[in-house]
Amino acid sequence: MPPKIKSAQERGQLRVLILDAARALFVERGIEAVSMREIAKQIGYSATTLYNYFADKEALLQALCDTDFLALATEMREIMKIPDPIQRIQALYHGYCQFALHHPSHYRFMFMTPRAPCNMDITHIEQGNTEQDAYAQLQVVVQTAFDAELFRPDLHDSELIAQILWAGMHGVCSLQIALGNETWMQWAAIEARISLMQDVLLRGLLRQPDRIV
Repeated sequence: MPPKIKSAQERGQLRVLILDAARALFVERGIEAVSMREIAKQIGYSATTLYNYFADKEALLQALCDTDFLALATEMREIMKIPDPIQRIQALYHGYCQFALHHPSHYRFMFMTPRAPCNMDITHIEQGNTEQDAYAQLQVVVQTAFDAELFRPDLHDSELIAQILWAGMHGVCSLQIALGNETWMQWAAIEARISLMQDVLLRGLLRQPDRIV
């Protein structure tokens, strides 16, 4: 029988344990295939215990979304203080990739699950708030560079630029997470792939590519 949870600290630790178990199962088997009972069994507790923390599976999913997306934004906060917008984009690029590679289970859940698990209408993350929203961080720094006319004059949509930069980051990270251990691929070093993708994208987007160092 699992121990009774008494203190606030113990309750917090069990909540994290539930989230970690749910994330791993969702990534391994797919969100639809996993029940609350299976998550509880994974950590040695009853389903009733889980319902003391989360009203239902959707509430658990939402808590995972809030936790993981906020963790990504939090890791990027210091980068947002870099004054030069191009250097900030470069730092965000590397910071994002490091988060993905250091937390592959989080990244799979956030961006590589079969369906979008998050209900953005009820999230506790404030969209557009650069303290909480990682995409808003990218939008802001791209808009800053766009307003400073640092991008090619034929590029008229800062949102498109942000999404292309994100697509490049995601491509490198998702391939590494999904196939990085496959022996049939002669992968170049992951840092080399990250740097080259960033270099190719920025040099293709900037008015003065020699700004890249």
